[in-house]
Amino acid sequence: MKREIVFATNNPHKLQELRQIAGDSWSILSLNDIGCHEDIPETADTLEGNAELKARFVKEKYGYDCFADDTGLMVDALGGAPGVYSARYAGPGHDSLANMALLLENMRGKADRAARFRTVIALIQGDGLHLFEGVVEGEITLEPAGCAGFGYDPVFKPAESTVTFAEMDADAKNAISHRGRATAKLIDYLKNN
Repeated sequence: MKREIVFATNNPHKLQELRQIAGDSWSILSLNDIGCHEDIPETADTLEGNAELKARFVKEKYGYDCFADDTGLMVDALGGAPGVYSARYAGPGHDSLANMALLLENMRGKADRAARFRTVIALIQGDGLHLFEGVVEGEITLEPAGCAGFGYDPVFKPAESTVTFAEMDADAKNAISHRGRATAKLIDYLKNN
């Protein structure tokens, strides 16, 4: 029988991506699967803090071992912005198209396009907290390309590739992505503990 763990998300893209990376070793439940329909606050000023807040909320309120992630896009020419505010860069609505448009507007005329995606996963298992990090270096493109993926994927080209994340199929993206790297560390830990 598969072991169950909750991923503190209702984002279907993230859930599908993570289930694909995890394979058959675990049954990964969403917030919806456990009846959690609250908007879990992300009030920390770091990715680590936000990931831990979400995981602790589920563990304390629902009793499940849980992991949560937070991801930020750090752009050198913008002093690391949007960073921890990546999902809300253009406002509170988590509007990916508006976020990308604002990013490209703020990058207009900038020669330095270097950026990185960073994901931190916080796992609350029993009483313990474990953090896993994944980073991918790359650059911001001049315009969006591709229609796969989500978020900033159409404007981020990883250093290991000649195309954006949004131009890759899921397997290619998961093999090198920030979330893929952090998740691989999480799954490796779960398989051995």
